[in-house]
Amino acid sequence: MPIYEFACAECGHEFEELVRSSTARKPACPQCGAKKTGRKLSVFASSVKSSTGASSPPPACGMARSGSCGGCCGGGPHRH
Repeated sequence: MPIYEFACAECGHEFEELVRSSTARKPACPQCGAKKTGRKLSVFASSVKSSTGASSPPPACGMARSGSCGGCCGGGPHRH
């Protein structure tokens, strides 16, 4: 079963839920009980393996060096 991320439209609480299928009903908010929840876009990280099996660093995000790129690198090593 996949884990989906949800956000409550009433109180703004963010939570994860195991869901049997993508067509299943949206879960109620565990904090306030509201049924107005929406599935969030999940962020994931990946790495590239070389032919020797060593991991290479993630590609640069392409943003100008401004101190913050808005989290485009998914929490992994940051390169500009």
